[in-house]
Amino acid sequence: MTTQMGLDFSLVAEAHELVAGVDEVGRGPLCGAVVTAAVILDPNRPILGLNDSKKLTEARREKLYDEICEKALSWHIARAEVEEIDELNILHATMLAMQRAVEGLHITPKLAKIDGNRCPKLAMPAEAVIQGDGKVPAIAAASILAKVSRDREMAAFELIYPGYGIGGHKGYPTPVHLEALARLGPTPIHRRSFAPVRQAYELRESLIEV
Repeated sequence: MTTQMGLDFSLVAEAHELVAGVDEVGRGPLCGAVVTAAVILDPNRPILGLNDSKKLTEARREKLYDEICEKALSWHIARAEVEEIDELNILHATMLAMQRAVEGLHITPKLAKIDGNRCPKLAMPAEAVIQGDGKVPAIAAASILAKVSRDREMAAFELIYPGYGIGGHKGYPTPVHLEALARLGPTPIHRRSFAPVRQAYELRESLIEV
């Protein structure tokens, strides 16, 4: 039995079982897409140090990102855009993004293990695992791919929309972000269906009318 930072690598399925781990990043932020990933790990190529992405340093996540992409049997990163979040709501948009992540795998898994307490509709059986990113190596790997991918995108948006601190808070409703939103108004990447953004739009519209 090989353990790594609390995760038991014996939980990785044998190759013929093909279990995918699925996770998301970005349900809570006020801006940007929700990003998901699906990963089928190779039991013959263990990746040391897998864990919930939030418990890892940025440098460690970046290193593991490359290793997962190299060693996994299959992986895919997917997303639901801001417009889809506003149209569907964040829960349904997240489920859609998870569907896209699993469907994007070039190997079809026999089972998908989903972080959380809900499963998207998939072509194969799915199992919800609460706090799975800290329990199941494949889900941990998916959390790392999703977080690194989204964090990189937020860093790029920092250059496009300066003044909001997006590169630092990643779009979450921190005091800095809320103050900038009230002062500068929302950007095209802000989620109109989220209350602070909706309020910022209403404020701007009221000022225009005056």
